[in-house]
Amino acid sequence: MRSKLFVPGSRPELFAKALASPADALSFDLEDAVPDEHKPAARDAVAAWLATDAASAAAKLLIVRCNATTSAHFDADIAAVVHPSLTLLNLPKIEAASDVLQAVAAIERIEHARGMRTPLRLLINIETPKALRRAAALASAHPRVAGLQLGLGDLFEPAGIDRRDTASVHTAMLALRLAAAEAGVFACDGAFADLQDIEGFRDEAAMARRLGFVGKSCIHPSQVEIANDVFQPSAAELAQARRIVEAAAAARSRGAAAFVVDGKMIDPPFLKRAEALLAQQPD
Repeated sequence: MRSKLFVPGSRPELFAKALASPADALSFDLEDAVPDEHKPAARDAVAAWLATDAASAAAKLLIVRCNATTSAHFDADIAAVVHPSLTLLNLPKIEAASDVLQAVAAIERIEHARGMRTPLRLLINIETPKALRRAAALASAHPRVAGLQLGLGDLFEPAGIDRRDTASVHTAMLALRLAAAEAGVFACDGAFADLQDIEGFRDEAAMARRLGFVGKSCIHPSQVEIANDVFQPSAAELAQARRIVEAAAAARSRGAAAFVVDGKMIDPPFLKRAEALLAQQPD
């Protein structure tokens, strides 16, 4: 999921265009992008689209960001969008494991009623100081949690933290990435609001990739190709990973666990990273 493109649920005329985009994932937003008075219509539009043949056949990951579990819209949101076409349900404003379990219980009731056999996975937003402090516990709250997503706007703005301060951004990214690693789930970077600052978006995406994030959220189609480029492993990276895996096999035959590739000592953590990189590539 190199790129995840947000699509307002209240703009169904954009759904087909988004599907035709190069984004790896589409995130239909029922929360912040939709005013309260338009939420029912947006919910119905997204639900109707998920039931189409286009959605069922989509090669992309399909995600819906619903409203918070504490909101008056949550129950109606999940009743509308829990569907076999949906890949992930993105839960915002999560701060406690009980929030995750509440959502899971509600989803399970809907899946059972609809005869759905594949459990819907969850993407948890980390966008408050409390959530960041508890991020590993939130990610471990239930096996349905597939990943964590960083929300820097919600995290920084109320606290008066400069969203463009690189050190602050790096600190938050690292904390979330380590929490995701502890729980064994992926980490996805959040949005970058300045649409005119292409290089700023690229630089932040590159920092996220260096920290092990799988991809970045995009709020405009113009950001998608950049994210895809940044998070796409280079030919040199893939070639080195293959050399490491091949050298590991040869080392094992000699009874060795550590070996040298390209002048660098390689042991199990480096091998694990190389194997993970290759496993992510299409056949």
